[in-house]
Amino acid sequence: MKYILMMMANKENMKVAPIATWPHQDIQAHIAFMMSLNKELRTSGNLVQAEGLAGPEQAVVVRAAQDGTPITDGVFPESKEFLAGYWIVDVETTEEAYRIAARASAAPGPGGVPLNMPIEVRQVMSGPPEEFV
Repeated sequence: MKYILMMMANKENMKVAPIATWPHQDIQAHIAFMMSLNKELRTSGNLVQAEGLAGPEQAVVVRAAQDGTPITDGVFPESKEFLAGYWIVDVETTEEAYRIAARASAAPGPGGVPLNMPIEVRQVMSGPPEEFV
């Protein structure tokens, strides 16, 4: 089963300054942790894809106008919550996805203290239910 693990960030749950303001060695430790986790998941065959995302100051919401042209709204630098990154994993059980999410949540922040950021876990659907096809 495939799951998407979405790392959610906001000013309240991070309780720290944005990563760009952390001491250099703390940023390096955080990145090393993420790279190590991704390498382990790749080696075990569980990692499908993982990406970090640009901050909300670069986010734009797009909707279609009546004629199909894009209407944009944003940017949202003062967003209270935003998607910071994601993993798509292929695992045997939901509990395994939860364990991976918990490990990602514990990524180190300033001073090596675990961030304990919320990770939303959702199953990736392979297609619509049969009755709708």
